[in-house]
Amino acid sequence: MQRTLIFLILAGATVLGFAGTDLVLPAVPQLPRALGGSVQQAQYVLASFTGGMAAGLLLFGALSGRASERALIAASLTAYALLSLLCAVSPSLPVLIALRFGQGVASAAAGVFAPGIVRRLYGPQAVTALGAIGAIESLAPALAPVAGWALLGLGGWRVSFWVIAALALLLATAASGFSGWPPPPLASRGSYARLLARPAFARRALAHAATVAALLVFVFGAPVVFTRVLGVTIGAFIAMQMAGVALFILASLLAGRLARWLGTGRLIALGAVIALAGGLGLLGYALAGGRDTVAVSAIFFLLNLGLGLRGPAGFNAALIAAKGDEARGAALIVVAMLALPAAGTALVAPFILQGLLPIAGAAALLATIAAAATFTRPK
Repeated sequence: MQRTLIFLILAGATVLGFAGTDLVLPAVPQLPRALGGSVQQAQYVLASFTGGMAAGLLLFGALSGRASERALIAASLTAYALLSLLCAVSPSLPVLIALRFGQGVASAAAGVFAPGIVRRLYGPQAVTALGAIGAIESLAPALAPVAGWALLGLGGWRVSFWVIAALALLLATAASGFSGWPPPPLASRGSYARLLARPAFARRALAHAATVAALLVFVFGAPVVFTRVLGVTIGAFIAMQMAGVALFILASLLAGRLARWLGTGRLIALGAVIALAGGLGLLGYALAGGRDTVAVSAIFFLLNLGLGLRGPAGFNAALIAAKGDEARGAALIVVAMLALPAAGTALVAPFILQGLLPIAGAAALLATIAAAATFTRPK
């Protein structure tokens, strides 16, 4: 029972961190009208949050072994709530963008500590457990845009930030009040530089992060492309997201069983190939001038399937390659998972109104990098 409660707190905290992007997504096209600024500027509301989360991951990873994991998670969630309240009263788009960076920093502790805690809780069943927590976390991109759309209609873009603040305070209270957390690992003498100098870790971390980024860069740009260029409602994007996440959840839940059947290496390779097919398929469709969002969604599903299959096993393999420095290893992996989409979103933002090609090209490039890192072996 204690193990399940810890698992749920960790899953809830990480879901809420990612919801900081997904819950706000439906409001992005309306932010220029509400706060002033341009459509291109509004994309930085997403990039700023993910960039801030990347910085927070490095911060909390450096604190690993120096403070209580439970205390750091609770403090992070409390700060996340306070900064969400400030976002809700932002008077302008530049102020909101700045606050979103701080909000991202505050959301990061669970992303650092959850993988290691889950590995300590579940031992040999870590791939299955990580697949389950990944499936739960993936509910954020499935349900948060739907909730964000409902909240947008209920009371405008600010309501999403009020909801994030309330949920963060609730989880902070649960994390600080529950005393059944497992013992922390021994303080590590490692460093980020040492981890990055290990070719096996660097390659596995890059492969995992680039696969995630291929999907997220496309997702971050899709609401504007769908509504402003392809001429459909935000409902088409939400339907694509919900179906894609459902496929990801199914693949993630099957990952542990498939890893035992195929072997971890083969499963990771299979997922990389499927994700690459999705990225290149989107690029090919965009180059052909395709505008059918149903066809776009069908190709996009390959990215979801590929990530779902390789995700749990790939993340666990990278943590194994960290050789005991789990928190810093997890921090670097998730930093890359967020920094690559943030950079990709920022680079694509000036061209977002040119249609499907910019976000499809970014997805294809990142999926290609992921495949290269997966199949290239260090000499």
